[in-house]
Amino acid sequence: MVLIGNIVKEKEFVTSHAPTLGALLRSLRSREGWTLKEMSEKSGIPVSTLSKVEHDRLTLTYDKLQQLSRRLGIRMSELFAEEPEDTSAQVTARRSMGDLESAVRVETPNYDYYYLCTELRRKRMIPVLTKIRAKSAQEFGKLVHHSGEEFIYVLKGKVIIHTEFYDPVTLEPGQALYIDSSMGHAYVAALDCDEAEVLGVMSSSDEDLMESLLNIHEQENAA
Repeated sequence: MVLIGNIVKEKEFVTSHAPTLGALLRSLRSREGWTLKEMSEKSGIPVSTLSKVEHDRLTLTYDKLQQLSRRLGIRMSELFAEEPEDTSAQVTARRSMGDLESAVRVETPNYDYYYLCTELRRKRMIPVLTKIRAKSAQEFGKLVHHSGEEFIYVLKGKVIIHTEFYDPVTLEPGQALYIDSSMGHAYVAALDCDEAEVLGVMSSSDEDLMESLLNIHEQENAA
């Protein structure tokens, strides 16, 4: 029963069945009939590590996720759990606590990304802490485009935001910006700033947002 104000209403409490990365690996291993040792041999990841991941006691770095997806023939986006939305009303009652140690780190020439709460699947938004390397638009290169919208909040240093249709704007700690992500954009650290750090949240109705972001990282690294 659910109490709403002074009204008691009968309601079925539905818990989330959205699988974690560990559940995904267990399901894959069960479907293929592999033991942990066999999956370890195929993926090149130690048995002890796979066991901890399957029991949701450990996440994997971006490099390990790449290795896993490549050797097992899984799309990277599948490991980040972008699944079709269930349109039925549910009370998921799910939560996730995250920190830098459990984040999935992606290192590119321009940024260090720390994807947070990656064990949650079917997220409607993607939280990421970003440490900014590039110090100029020239050093950054081409502006980034992807679907959806994003919000950034400056935690440390000064950040210059370059966008396709607006003059550059400088943000300091405590300041924020919300933009249309399909508009070309780039975040760079101010020249007088040793290090800049922002918390960003990206959201889109596009189910392939995570894959689009990973493709951008690949292009950055290739460049």
